[in-house]
Amino acid sequence: MKKVIASVLSVAMVAAIAAGCTTQPTDAPVSTTGDNGETDPVETETSADETEETTTEKQTATYGTGAEHINLWSFTNEIPNMVGQYIKQNPEFGEKYTVDCTIIATDGGAYQQALDAALVAGGDTAPDMYAAEAAFILKYSQGDMAKFASTYKDLGIDVDAKIKDADIAGYTIEVGSRDGEVVALGYQATGCAMIYSSSIALDVFGTDDPAEIEKIVGAGTGSWDTYLNEVAPKLKEKGYAAVSGAGDIWNACEKSADTPWIVNGELNIDPKRDAYLDIAKTLKDNGYSNDAAGWSEAWFADMKGEGPQKVFAFFGPAWLINYTLYPNCGGTQAGEGTYGDWRVCAPPVGFFWGGTWVLGNKDTDNKEGVAELIEWITLDTSETGLQYLWANDLMGNGAKDTVASATVMAKSNGTLDFCGGQDIFPAFIAGNSYASAKAMTQYDETINRYWTDAANQYAEGNLDRDAAVDAFKTNVADNLSF
Repeated sequence: MKKVIASVLSVAMVAAIAAGCTTQPTDAPVSTTGDNGETDPVETETSADETEETTTEKQTATYGTGAEHINLWSFTNEIPNMVGQYIKQNPEFGEKYTVDCTIIATDGGAYQQALDAALVAGGDTAPDMYAAEAAFILKYSQGDMAKFASTYKDLGIDVDAKIKDADIAGYTIEVGSRDGEVVALGYQATGCAMIYSSSIALDVFGTDDPAEIEKIVGAGTGSWDTYLNEVAPKLKEKGYAAVSGAGDIWNACEKSADTPWIVNGELNIDPKRDAYLDIAKTLKDNGYSNDAAGWSEAWFADMKGEGPQKVFAFFGPAWLINYTLYPNCGGTQAGEGTYGDWRVCAPPVGFFWGGTWVLGNKDTDNKEGVAELIEWITLDTSETGLQYLWANDLMGNGAKDTVASATVMAKSNGTLDFCGGQDIFPAFIAGNSYASAKAMTQYDETINRYWTDAANQYAEGNLDRDAAVDAFKTNVADNLSF
């Protein structure tokens, strides 16, 4: 399971929630499943970057034995493993096609640099299909490199009808659309929920019922006011923290914005992102958090209930439960650590965190094969489709995970002993519906880092509010051009 956890985390953890915006590494070990379903070794090719500043490791894997070749590029082994599963289920596909997989970690931008060069060069070595994660998907679906992506319709996919039948999460469509046409879709859904402590809820509010907790915390209101002004003080009175650190709320502030960082070529600070400065300051000044940075030892200690104050809630997608809270809860069964104490409900503010999108090259010579794989990964709602296998832990991913199709989740079993036997899928279906991607730009990864740095300086008292905003604007002006 550790191998699986590393792989899935590398896909999902694309945005840091630490005050210092520390991003989880994505250089997970890679393994492949061959077309016979057995685990096969990968071929590893290591090459030095021309800049000599980093060394990138390229790993390759091959599935199928057919005469027609499909080049697949990805930054983890997840999608290559899916291809192996598809060929296992459909051996005739492997007899017709050979899928050559190139896997390059995202560290230092290595994957993007190599992918860009391959797309521009074209020819037989260019990818026929490729993956992009949330941190840089807009570059390939709507931004500088979007011209290489085929619309799903041009690949021959009846995308409009299948999106409707699958009830695909709206934000994933927003992210993957160019000029109103879908060029990329995902398989995971990373709409977020509030993951809260049952025991703390009972102690402070007298109930741990998700429906009642939603009312108490202001779920779906689109505002943090109730949580900060009513919930946090009550938790503090009983000796509990509302969150582990201010960064736990950053993703919601960032992804719930109504306007992007760049409007008409000018830097724009949306009010919901601006509010994060005051949220971070409020949490710090009132002791409503343990000041733990995301992915730090202190953050993981809070998941075990071993921090200075026990933490009431974390905010995130299903992968945060499966691949972060679970291995850091301090136990493997009820009564050990915080295992079994967690429950899930809709959050005050809707947002998504992470995800991977799949694209096809407009110049591919194998549209039919590429379309078949993409459709199975992103739109198939059958019990042999990737999303059903993924949601029900039938792919070897190590956990029941949320997927882009609400149709699939509605007929899947989302009960987790880790969450006291609760079926978590309904809360995440709601979280998916609240999430929006309307305020994203291809510059978000960099600008977000400057903004969270400014918020941290303000919260710590190193800069006043105006000076923190000025420092942010200076960083953007000095390092980015639009």
